[in-house]
Amino acid sequence: MADPTPLLPHSTSSDLISAPPISLDSVIERVTANSAWPQLLQALLISLSWFFDGQQTFITVYTDAEPTWHCTEHPNTTCRPTSNICDLSTSTWAWDKPSYTTIISDFNLQCATPLISCLPASSFFFGCLLGGFVLATLADSSLGRRNLLFLSCFTMCVASLITAFSTNVIVYAAWRFVSGFGRASVGACALVLSTEIVSRKLRGRIGIAGFLCFSFGFLSLPGIAYVNRYSSWRTLYVWTSVPGILYSVLVFFFANESPKWLFTRGRKDEAVATLGRLGHNNHSSLNLHLSGIPLLEESQEVDLFSSLKILFEKKWAFRRTLALMVVGFGVGMVYYGMPLGVGNLGFNIYLSLTFNALSEIPSFALVFFFIGKWNRKSSLLTFMMISGVCSIMCVVCVVVSSKWKALQIGLEIVSFFSANTAFSIIMVYTLELFPTCVRNSATSMVRQGLVLGGIFSLVISAGRNYNEFLSYGVFGVVIICCGVLVLSLPETKGLALCDTMDEQERKEVADPINTIMLN
Repeated sequence: MADPTPLLPHSTSSDLISAPPISLDSVIERVTANSAWPQLLQALLISLSWFFDGQQTFITVYTDAEPTWHCTEHPNTTCRPTSNICDLSTSTWAWDKPSYTTIISDFNLQCATPLISCLPASSFFFGCLLGGFVLATLADSSLGRRNLLFLSCFTMCVASLITAFSTNVIVYAAWRFVSGFGRASVGACALVLSTEIVSRKLRGRIGIAGFLCFSFGFLSLPGIAYVNRYSSWRTLYVWTSVPGILYSVLVFFFANESPKWLFTRGRKDEAVATLGRLGHNNHSSLNLHLSGIPLLEESQEVDLFSSLKILFEKKWAFRRTLALMVVGFGVGMVYYGMPLGVGNLGFNIYLSLTFNALSEIPSFALVFFFIGKWNRKSSLLTFMMISGVCSIMCVVCVVVSSKWKALQIGLEIVSFFSANTAFSIIMVYTLELFPTCVRNSATSMVRQGLVLGGIFSLVISAGRNYNEFLSYGVFGVVIICCGVLVLSLPETKGLALCDTMDEQERKEVADPINTIMLN
C-alpha cells in the first residue's frame, strides 16, 4: 500500500512526523534543490517581459523627437538656421526628413505649446502612476502574478500597436496613457514571480536578470530606430509591439504561477503541480500533500485592495513601506535625473541613447555577480552615499574651475552608476522584506517612489541653466538624506521568505534586533 504521507526528497514519513514545523520557503528549497534548469528557464521567460517594458518606456525618444529642418529659399533673405521656425513662412523652410518620421512634423506640433507637445510622454507617465496603484494589489489577490503579468504586458503592447493608427495628438496621447497604465505592473510582477519560483541561492541573480533585460530592451531601440530613420514613426510601434504581443501569449500558455501565491490562496493541487514542474523530472513520482505540511495560516483575509490596506494598518509594515518609498524617491531622482546631464554631450540621438543604455549594463552585471555576497542594508546605503557625494562634487567642479568639465562628466557617470546599483539592490531588498501575501503590492509601492523621484528630477533639471545647484546639488543632498532611512530597516541576506503577515511577525519577534524595528 502506498505511503499516504507527503513525499519530499530524502524524507521518510517518520522524519516528517518528528520534524519541527517547516515553512513553505523551506519546502520549495528542498523540492528545487537539484533542479536549477527548470527554474532558470521559467525565470528567464518571465524576466524577458522587462525587455518590452524598456522599449515602450523610451520609444518616444524617437517617435516624439524634434526633427531638424533647413531653409529652402535662395538667397536666404528671411530664413536663417538660427531663426524661430514659427516666425517663418512655410514656403521658406522644409524638414530634413519626411514629415511622417516623428509626430512633431506629422501632426504639425512644431509651434504647439509645451503642454501639447509633451502631452504624449506625460500621458504615458501618469498612466504608469495610476496603473501602479490600481493594478498592484491584483497580483496579491484575485489574479495572481502570472495572470497580471500577461494582462499588463498584453495591454501595454496592444495599446502600443493601436497607437500606430492615431490620427491626431489627442488620440495618440490617450493610447499612450493606456499603454502606460498596462505597463505599470509589468516590472513588479515579473520581479516577484521570477524570484518566487527559484531557490534561495538564485533569487538575487534572477532579480538582476530582469534589470539586464530592461537595459537590453532600452539598448535595442537605437538600432531599430536607425534602421527605420526614414520610415514613419508608426513603424517603430509596430516593430516593438507585435513581438511583445506574441511574447504575452507565450507567458499565458507556458509560464507557471507562483507556488507560494497558490499556497497562500488555498489552491494546493495547483501548487503541487507547479512544484512538480519546477523541481522534479518525474512529475508522477512527486506526491506533495500540503495537508501534511504544518503551514501557518493567515489571520487576515487578503482580497482585492486589502493587501494595500494591510500595509497601512500594520504599523511595522507601514513604516517599512514608507521608509523604502522615501529611499526609492532619492534613488529615482538620481537614476532619472543624471542621464539628462550625462547624455547631453552633443552626440546624435542614436549614439546618445546607446551610451545611456550601455552605462546601465556594468552596474547590473556587478550586482548580478555579487548580490549573493553583499548585505542588502550596508550595500544599499554605501552606493547611495557614493552617488550623493559624486553628485555634489559635480557642483564643486563647476564652482572651482570651468576647465574641470571632464572631471565633472566622470563624476556624473560614477553617480549614475551608483544610483543604478542602488536601484537594483532596493528592488531585491523589497522582495525579502515583505511576505508573499503583500509582496507584489509592496514592490509596486516602492516603484512608485522611484517614479515620483523621476518626476521631481525632471522639474529640478529644468532649472539647471540658471543654477547648477538646482540639479546635481539637489540630487546629491536628496539621495544622501533619503539614504539615512536605510538604517531603520532590518538585514535580509540569506533569510527565508515568509508567506503571511503573521508568519513574518512571528519570525521577526524571535530576533531581538528585528523586534526593536518591528515595534
